[in-house]
Amino acid sequence: MRARARDRLIESRLTPNAISLTGFALNLVAAGLVLAEAFVLAALAFAVGSLMDMLDGRYSRMSGKGTPFGAFLDSTLDRIEEGVVLAAVAAYFAHAGRPAAAGATVLAVVGSYMVSYTRARAEALGVECKVGVATRPVRVVILTAGLLLAEGAGVLHLKLLEPAVYLLAGITVVTTLQRVLHVRRELA
Repeated sequence: MRARARDRLIESRLTPNAISLTGFALNLVAAGLVLAEAFVLAALAFAVGSLMDMLDGRYSRMSGKGTPFGAFLDSTLDRIEEGVVLAAVAAYFAHAGRPAAAGATVLAVVGSYMVSYTRARAEALGVECKVGVATRPVRVVILTAGLLLAEGAGVLHLKLLEPAVYLLAGITVVTTLQRVLHVRRELA
């Protein structure tokens, strides 16, 4: 039954780009929901949108519908999505008078971009570079948990968005350093 559903999906008109664009739209919605302080809904939109972004590449390979432009679009949208949701979190912290948390969120954005950039640049040099703890799925889980358990979210009455952002900032910086050292060793 599972194989039959997969075959139907592959034979459908669904394209990897449609999955990527839907994930992008959901992440824009998530950013708006963060600004509205609707954290549970933001977490759901972010998680589903990010899941779509993790599945579009797999669907592309499985269906044979992928294109070089689609791979480029997917990678580009992934960076924008994470950045726009984190930018909304930074704006929330700034509005709440928590400049250290806003600054840490900006560092998490930069770190996230650097994790992706170091991998792409390493691979352009012929070095596989999947080392480090702050992979995209890990970052998505941390931010989703932080949103679900944010102050005012009403889930367990915890205040974990700020600690989640500090954790994201830290692990993205560490992962960037891990990747730089890995590439140095590989190219030495």
